[in-house]
Amino acid sequence: MKEIYLAGGCFWGTQKYLSLLQGVIETEVGYANGKTKNPTYRQVCDENTGHAEAVKVVYDETVIRTKFLLECFYEIIDPTSLNQQGEDVGVQYRTGIYFIDESEKEVMMESIELLSEKYKDVIVIEVKALENYYSAEEYHQNYLDKNPTGYCHIDTAMFERATQLVERQGKESNN
Repeated sequence: MKEIYLAGGCFWGTQKYLSLLQGVIETEVGYANGKTKNPTYRQVCDENTGHAEAVKVVYDETVIRTKFLLECFYEIIDPTSLNQQGEDVGVQYRTGIYFIDESEKEVMMESIELLSEKYKDVIVIEVKALENYYSAEEYHQNYLDKNPTGYCHIDTAMFERATQLVERQGKESNN
């Protein structure tokens, strides 16, 4: 199993989407790479803690490769928007890829390079080692499963699409 931390704006929709990808074993929402120990949601929103709302993703790379997982992630974010995704604005809504294994950094940087070829604007996704991570409060975990009509900056059609993406990966690998 591999582990990666992805920040894509509000973590509710990001978690829902990533959890639907075949090969993703576990997801958890939390706060990454900030300066406050054990922050609360209110602190992250109001007290300039520097944390990003992030999703811890545990996945089976024999089912979904890191590179493809990142490609799927890019489909639900605006990689050129600094500190904003959808209506959510602030440092905590920045986009980021946080790794725990330094050997993964090259794959991540290559994927950013390929992504940048699709955009005229600069890609502003942070790619950094995970400095710290704190689990979010329980009411945030799997929020959209508990509250199906809850707020989400991601088009809900992407959730259906997520279940079909690994099939695409297999077809592309065979070509």
